[in-house]
Amino acid sequence: MKKTYFILPLLVLALHAQEPAAKTAMPMPAPMAISPKFMRLVSEIQRSLLRLTEYSLFDDLRFSVKDTTVILNGQASRPILKSAAERAVKAIEGVEHVENHIEVLPLTSFDEDIRLRAYLTIYSHPALSRYDPNRGTPLFTSAAAQFAGLSLDPPTGYHPIHIIVKNSRLRLTGVVQNIGDKNIAGLLVSSLPNASRFRTT
Repeated sequence: MKKTYFILPLLVLALHAQEPAAKTAMPMPAPMAISPKFMRLVSEIQRSLLRLTEYSLFDDLRFSVKDTTVILNGQASRPILKSAAERAVKAIEGVEHVENHIEVLPLTSFDEDIRLRAYLTIYSHPALSRYDPNRGTPLFTSAAAQFAGLSLDPPTGYHPIHIIVKNSRLRLTGVVQNIGDKNIAGLLVSSLPNASRFRTT
C-alpha cells in the first residue's frame, strides 16, 4: 500500500507571534521518514505558488500532497489566481494530478471597502508600518484600485499580514514578529465599521 503524506506548509502561515521556547520541552514524537525526492517536490510547489504575480495580500493559498497528486486549497480574491495556481503546479515534474479546491471570493463593494480600510489601517499604523514592503512612501492605492476595487489592483510587494474578506467577514493570516504586533493588528481591524466576525488564524 502506498504511503500518503499530507503536507500543509501554508504559503502564508497562520498569524502568530514568534515566542520563546518553553523552559521544559515536551517529548517530541518520532519523525516520519520522508524521502528527499518528496521534500524537493513540496519545495518546488511552494516556490512556484509564491512566485505567482497574481498572488496578493488578499489571498490565502494552501496545499497538500498525496502521492503524485497536489490538492490546492485556500481563498483567492480573483479567479485568475485559481487558474494560475493550477497551471503552475501542473507544470512541475513529478505532479501527475491537481485537485483545485481554491475558493474564489465574491467581489462585492462592501468587501472591497473592508479590504481597503483594513489595508490602510494595518500598514499605516506606526507599530506595523515596518511590515509594509514600501515603507517610507505613501501607501499604494491607485485610481484604478479605488474605482474598481483594491483586490483587482492590489499593492505590490511581499505583505506578511494577509487580509481575507468574505461576505463582510474579515480574517487575518500571516506572520508577525511578536504577540504585541498580532494584538495590535487584531484590535485595529476589529473596530472597522461593517466588518463582522473578525478573527485571526
